[in-house]
Amino acid sequence: MIIAGFPAYNEEKTIAHVILTAQKHVDMVVVADDGSTDFTAEIAHRLGAVVLHHEKNMGYGAAIKTLFKKAKDMNADALITLDSDGQHNSGEIPRLLQPILENNADVVIGSRFVTESNGGQRASVPLYRRFGIKLLTRLSNGSNSSNRYELSDGQSGFRAYNRKALQNLRLNEDGMGISAEILIESRKKGLRVAEVPINVNYRGLDTSTHNPIRHGLSVISTILKLVVEERPLFYLGVPSACFLLIGLLLGLWTLQIYAVERALPTALVLASFGFTIIGMLALFTAITLYAIVRLTQKRSLERS
Repeated sequence: MIIAGFPAYNEEKTIAHVILTAQKHVDMVVVADDGSTDFTAEIAHRLGAVVLHHEKNMGYGAAIKTLFKKAKDMNADALITLDSDGQHNSGEIPRLLQPILENNADVVIGSRFVTESNGGQRASVPLYRRFGIKLLTRLSNGSNSSNRYELSDGQSGFRAYNRKALQNLRLNEDGMGISAEILIESRKKGLRVAEVPINVNYRGLDTSTHNPIRHGLSVISTILKLVVEERPLFYLGVPSACFLLIGLLLGLWTLQIYAVERALPTALVLASFGFTIIGMLALFTAITLYAIVRLTQKRSLERS
């Protein structure tokens, strides 16, 4: 069974078109209605889609997790996720499915920046979006210590997942950061990730529900959190050692001044104390996270 999944929040103007187009290429359409207050859910239901309701708006990531759960419960062979605002062309679903059906990939990203092999043009993306997407993609690629994936569009919501990916990905993010979390988790689980070119349409999009600043901050915070959790002793331990060293040097400087002038420089005392406390807290956090990660890995090995 192949499922097309749409995270949706107040998309009554476009939901009918994307569902009707998707139904030509999949066995089932599922809409994760993320607390919509308009007719999104009713339209989707009347068109034959399976509608999963959130009582309140919980975020893009929460809707994606709901779609993943439904696909796993249905034991789907593949899940395609795409936006319900009309920016993605549901008619391109077969293009994303092809690498999965040919067993060449576990996760397929619809990229706005990959050209057609026959010399076609890249998708037309506004300059400010292009800059933000490229920046966030670079951060996602940079968090990949093995450099196994060098993607061109790490923020595309048009994606396909095979059964292996659906069963192995364990997702936690409720916000826009789930796009980066999926890629980082895919690398950890050894999943094969491929990109195919897609077209996008930004005309008429409601920018109030697609705030680029909020989107960017959500993704960056997710990347930072996942990277720190993966290698806490490096990303927290090294900075903590630097802070402790600075605190020690400032403390020695304070003692030297006191030995000569018999007076304590208040600013240096406070700075030394502050750097030392921050360093100790960071070091404690790094050790604690490292212990949790090792314990989690050990339990995972025991289960397997």
